[in-house]
Amino acid sequence: MSRAWESLTESQRAFMINAFEIDILPGIWGDLAEEDKELPAAELAPVLLDLVDRGWIEVRRVVPWVAPDGTPGFQPGGAVPREALPEVLADPAEWEYPEGGTDWIGALTLTETPEGWRVNRISPEEEAGWARGGQGG
Repeated sequence: MSRAWESLTESQRAFMINAFEIDILPGIWGDLAEEDKELPAAELAPVLLDLVDRGWIEVRRVVPWVAPDGTPGFQPGGAVPREALPEVLADPAEWEYPEGGTDWIGALTLTETPEGWRVNRISPEEEAGWARGGQGG
């Protein structure tokens, strides 16, 4: 993992993992540090916003999608604008699983950016190679 990854708190890592998994926002509750699991969403939003501001995570809404074989499904839609995120994340309902638990259309989902991908996967040696202008290692 990268030096940036190593510097993250357990709860910051939970958001990064959920972004890697393209999980919906409520999925974060199972991965948070124990001491953060009882926090209200309003206190967790700044943790997520910090990772958004670092350019590592985007917050999107789940939208319908149809597979090439015609099977209906869903995927992340466009990114929620950064300026809208504080208000969106202030809604406690966004942090809860949808009624029935199966229809995720419209739910917030976390996705990693290319820079976030590097934080999640690149070792310190590879990171040093990139910093020197190479392609890792």
